[in-house]
Amino acid sequence: MAHRRSFLILLTVISSIAGTSVVLVVGQHYRAYEPNCSTTGNYTTGSQYQVNLVKLMSELPSSAIANRGFHYGTAGEAPDSQDCPFSREMRSFYDEACILRYSDAPFASGAADTGIAFYEWYDDSVADAAGFNASRWELIARLADEAAASSLRLANGTQGYRDSHGVEQVLYGFAQCTRDLNASECTRCLEVFLADVSISLPNNTYGSAMGYSCYMACSVGNELSITIPPAMAAPPLPSRSSDTPRPAASLVAGVTVASGVFVICVGISIWFVLRWRRQKAIEHELDAYDDEEPPEDDFEKGTGPRRFRYCELAIATSFFSDKEKLGEGGFGSVYHGYLKDLDLRVAIKRVSKTSKQGRKEYISEVRIISRLRHRNLVQLIGWCHGGGELLLVYEFMPNGSLDTHIHNHDKVLPWPLRHEIVLGIGSALLYLHQEWEQCVVHRDIKPSNVMLDASFNAKLSDFGLARLVDHSRESHTTALAGTMGYMDPECMVNGSASAMSDVYSFGVVALEIACGRRPVMVLQEAGTGTDEPTTMHLVQWVWELYGRGRIVDAADARLNGEFDNQEIERVMITALWCAHPDRSLRPSIRQAVNVLRLEAPLPVLPAAMPVAMFVPPDVASLSEYADVTGSSGSSSVGTTRSSAVLTDASSLLR
Repeated sequence: MAHRRSFLILLTVISSIAGTSVVLVVGQHYRAYEPNCSTTGNYTTGSQYQVNLVKLMSELPSSAIANRGFHYGTAGEAPDSQDCPFSREMRSFYDEACILRYSDAPFASGAADTGIAFYEWYDDSVADAAGFNASRWELIARLADEAAASSLRLANGTQGYRDSHGVEQVLYGFAQCTRDLNASECTRCLEVFLADVSISLPNNTYGSAMGYSCYMACSVGNELSITIPPAMAAPPLPSRSSDTPRPAASLVAGVTVASGVFVICVGISIWFVLRWRRQKAIEHELDAYDDEEPPEDDFEKGTGPRRFRYCELAIATSFFSDKEKLGEGGFGSVYHGYLKDLDLRVAIKRVSKTSKQGRKEYISEVRIISRLRHRNLVQLIGWCHGGGELLLVYEFMPNGSLDTHIHNHDKVLPWPLRHEIVLGIGSALLYLHQEWEQCVVHRDIKPSNVMLDASFNAKLSDFGLARLVDHSRESHTTALAGTMGYMDPECMVNGSASAMSDVYSFGVVALEIACGRRPVMVLQEAGTGTDEPTTMHLVQWVWELYGRGRIVDAADARLNGEFDNQEIERVMITALWCAHPDRSLRPSIRQAVNVLRLEAPLPVLPAAMPVAMFVPPDVASLSEYADVTGSSGSSSVGTTRSSAVLTDASSLLR
């Protein structure tokens, strides 16, 4: 059967690592460097493939010179398919002057080979690795775009950089792709190289990575330069008496070329295998997950979110630059990112490497939120546990978290938006508690976990503390979790959380939205004869106003009365109902949402705050509570006025 035999030669001039111009000298011998030879499907001496190879190799120099250092060609359509000791495929670097590659199959198919063949670096390093990486990233990313737009697929340039001593330095960079790549493939190849070098050579004063599709280099202080020879007229080819090559000359040339290639392959094969193993080790590091119980199987069950490679997310965040940081919490930082392939802005949560609790929350969040779908829940786009990192990718919320808007004195959130936010949070909890296949107890409802999209629609986030409970079981968990001020007082005492605990937190958040005050208030009481401030929980304060028939007085004064009195009263009374000291007298989230939607009448609450009937925990529970809160125990456990428990909860925050 006849097969078309294609042969490709790549000849590219690249910059010297010493910063000098690269000029090919006529007649100079260049040493083969980093050859990569096939060892299967080889050709035989005197075969038609060898004739085609000799013909193509003889035309290579003049054709490459005429095309400013690049040539791609084919020769022959012979049916030869024999196996023999001589390689049908070879690729090699020649010092730093050019790349030579040939094959019996087309390889300039438009797909970039993003594998790195080798690195070069200086042992000298900079002290400020983070700042250096950010500057290098900015420089090479810019050069990657310039190279992709260039007809020669190369670019060089500089970038200012201030080192850890405050000294201004200059970064020199170079980026190049083979010209068979289109612009997007060139950019992608260089971005992958940049992400790899940022990990492999994080603070070296010089570092470069070379592959068979692209090349990048960056140096601190040492200039990189490149000389591109102008197009020259091709020298005349040797005259021939006949188009048919002479067998004796072809045989000698073929044996010479093939023998040289064979010797190079044998001599370099061991080195190449070692280099290949090193590259695989780097790839393994990027994809490794070092938790004792890798949860890949459970993660992969989700149909929506996808697993990202670490380098994709590093590129999206400019290598987690401080410029892209949106915020920082107890278990990690959140960065703004842009996924170019998806044309999507995202928020990427980077879990702290030193936080064991953060790792647990990472697993919990992926297992739970990846299966949830609701308009009032932040969507999980994907996740990554590679490069020694734990990363969560969410849809980007342009307006940030709710707490930054409630307590913003410069720009007051109007009541209609606040009302819709309360309804949105209630809708999210209704889905979690009663409308999904299992009951999801969030355990950390608070304004900072409520995100706002571009239209100020509320979306509940942060499911790191959430737990799944079957609808048929009593929805209690054993561990104490949450944020002081928003936690159910009974949960704080006996350590058990439930859907009713979430309802309590929802009530507190709804009051905070309506009143513009934080859960624990510091008050200066008039007529007491003392300047000592007192603390009071928001629920207790609003309930006292409710008992005096003045609940609307609790509304945020910054609203200047610009709200519907009946609407804000409905929200605050429903919130007090949700925050009832006795769990058994609280509404389900469905009952609360029905009242807010005007689908059920307002409840009638007692004028005075009721007595909380807490079940005394056992000694072990009390000990655990003391360890968690730092309290030495309290005699107020048991049948106690809820105001006393609330006051104790407030004191824990001081």
